[in-house]
Amino acid sequence: MPPNELNVPLQTSSKASATLRKRNGVEINRVAQNDRPFHEWYRFVLSFPPHLIQQYLTRFKVTSSQVVLDPFCGTGTTLVECKKLGIPGVGVEAHPMTAFACRVKTDWSPDPGQLMKNAENIASTAKARYSSIRGTNLYRFSEEQTKILLKDSISSIPLAKTLILLEAIQSIGNLRLKNHELLALAKTVVHHASNLRFGPEVGLGEIREDAAVFDCWLMEIRKMVHDLTTVDRAQIGVASEIHQSDSRDLGSALRPNSIDAVITSPPYPNEKDYTRTTRLETVLLGFIKDKRTLRALKQTLLRSNIRNVYVADSDDKWIVKHPEIARIASEIEGRRIAMGKTSGFERMYHRVVSQYFGGMARHLEQLRPILRSGASLAYVVGDQASYLRVMIRTGKLLAEIAESLGYEVVGIDLFRERFATATGAQLREEAVVLRWPGRMKSTQHGQN
Repeated sequence: MPPNELNVPLQTSSKASATLRKRNGVEINRVAQNDRPFHEWYRFVLSFPPHLIQQYLTRFKVTSSQVVLDPFCGTGTTLVECKKLGIPGVGVEAHPMTAFACRVKTDWSPDPGQLMKNAENIASTAKARYSSIRGTNLYRFSEEQTKILLKDSISSIPLAKTLILLEAIQSIGNLRLKNHELLALAKTVVHHASNLRFGPEVGLGEIREDAAVFDCWLMEIRKMVHDLTTVDRAQIGVASEIHQSDSRDLGSALRPNSIDAVITSPPYPNEKDYTRTTRLETVLLGFIKDKRTLRALKQTLLRSNIRNVYVADSDDKWIVKHPEIARIASEIEGRRIAMGKTSGFERMYHRVVSQYFGGMARHLEQLRPILRSGASLAYVVGDQASYLRVMIRTGKLLAEIAESLGYEVVGIDLFRERFATATGAQLREEAVVLRWPGRMKSTQHGQN
């Protein structure tokens, strides 16, 4: 996207940005070795890298006396980086599994020695229990749980071991340690016991008929213990406040005039079902139990894919007068008709775009009274061409929506470029940098 597509300058002069852009799109999104502590306890496959958070904390000159918000905090990349630097953080996340992960990853209070000792006791108990049973029929998911899992997500023997270990965690021990033990189990089941692969879409990979579940879980606990030994008391006391809530309804979770900076990466309109990517561990830990609770969860999420758009959705009323979004939705629908695509999912493509950008407008409107005057914001988003190859310049559109709501658009930073094999185009991932001037601009639905 040329700089003149939006009447704001691209911020390309900083040394950090220049360094980042010299690296290719794959390398730039990797977690550096020295950034792995705490982040690697459990990391969402689509998370953005810690070094990007560091860049914007520095650029925004955030201090320990200020508060940083991540309103789409996922597994806590922003919150963990803030805590490492002694900066109070607040996170909002609607998905219960990732909100749980964020909460655990920013809790550095457990005694490392106690955590290791308790884990060894749990593993020993689980191994003995597994050795004493015949077959695996007693340890399997319920019929309702099985219905919402990707078929063959996990084989029967690794599943039995996992459920036995879960039972031991629940029955043995220390409440102050249990959440850390459960998060280590969530990582273990996905990365060491399941048949899943990520690329970044979730699917089936090599079938594991058996897995060393107990030993792999202890390995993940040891990583936690190692990281906790590096913490000092001052870091433990740095506040990290996590709310499981809808980012489009921030007024119910956050205090007015309480946030100095926002660094976040919301979902893109890209057909990735974030509940599907984390489905196995979400079911394992009991956050969703059946199709009804799965649907209830999806209804709290920003509409970014056809699997969480519903007939009653009305976020599109926030952007009805935005000409480019209307044009994109119309082009997608026109192309669908011309191509003769008639499935229920394909008929929803144009609605996803309107609901997504309407949801982001609603979020930004809700955010305004929560920000302090002069607050700086960075939204990492990406271009998309998922819907019948119609290009969606997400960053540019988000900047225009923000400007209509009274935000100052400071610039759009290029984070990385990805080659889209479907279209042959370069897709940009960008940070939309905003500033809140401290005045409320009156808006009404459909007038943004």
